[in-house]
Amino acid sequence: MKRRALTAAMAMGCLLALGLPGTAAAQSGQGGQVGNWPNKPIRMIVPFPAGSFTDTVARVLSERLTKSLGQPVVVENKAGANGLIGVGEAARSAPDGYTLLVTNSSSVTINPHIYKKASYKARDLAPVTLVLEAPFILVTNPEWSQKHAVATVPDLVRYASQNPGKISYGSAGPGNIAHLSFAMLNNRAKINTTHVPYKSAAQAEMAVISGELDTAFDTWTALPQIRAGKLKPIAVSSTRRMTQLPDVPTVEEAGLKPFNSTFWIGLLAPAGTPQPIVQKLHAATRGVLEDEKAKAALSQQGDVVMVDPDNFAKRVEKEEVSWDAVIQRENITLD
Repeated sequence: MKRRALTAAMAMGCLLALGLPGTAAAQSGQGGQVGNWPNKPIRMIVPFPAGSFTDTVARVLSERLTKSLGQPVVVENKAGANGLIGVGEAARSAPDGYTLLVTNSSSVTINPHIYKKASYKARDLAPVTLVLEAPFILVTNPEWSQKHAVATVPDLVRYASQNPGKISYGSAGPGNIAHLSFAMLNNRAKINTTHVPYKSAAQAEMAVISGELDTAFDTWTALPQIRAGKLKPIAVSSTRRMTQLPDVPTVEEAGLKPFNSTFWIGLLAPAGTPQPIVQKLHAATRGVLEDEKAKAALSQQGDVVMVDPDNFAKRVEKEEVSWDAVIQRENITLD
């Protein structure tokens, strides 16, 4: 018994010396750290360019959190490699509540499975709040659609079957969720199309408008262009129709089943961030719902959901499994 107690004491001593979380000393230190948090500016990493879809959401959140927490929350754009650079930096940052990450689902649930050079896993991040989610809108260039009689998904499939590789579609980069969604469409319909990657979803959208591309899975930012007649919507990627486009069918309704592809924007922190800080951040983020101006701004980007940390974590875990299956089936790997 004495020997066993001594061994346990020695092990605890090693843990204390290493400062590993889970020890009494570490927990005590966290308590002191949490008690006066935040007492200095917080940085919010966005792994995409300024003006991007994700950046727009981040700036709404940073303004609201600055008011709620009483400290500046400063957005830092760390763009590059489809989010790998910024997310990797956030994952390696100290888990002290002074580094946050606002990013999309691609960078968390897809990148680690598809990029050989990914320096992080989803487990290296602590989900705080799933802020909003949205389906993609399958859009085409109106002139191209009219010329080739492509007004529906079956029309698209017919044209692609007759012209293998001729249809071009864009995305915000290789491995982006919009890229994989089209790869999934190709798989379901047994067609071959050509992927053209861009640096952002906005650039891909403009390429479809200009006729440089034929089609793409676009975000909600396409709605004004759709209403202006610059883009033609032929389907949405979720299992139910969008209230903003009630006459546009889902891909499943068009005959390709199963098909369900949505994306989210969320607030995360480095893994190991103390739970009291995570919970305080979640509560502060939910405060957006009480700010009509902020809520309206976010609603332009998608459905505002504000999912709690536990359920957000479950969502990440579930999507990792489902997207990994798509990646394996499509045999997609990227350097």
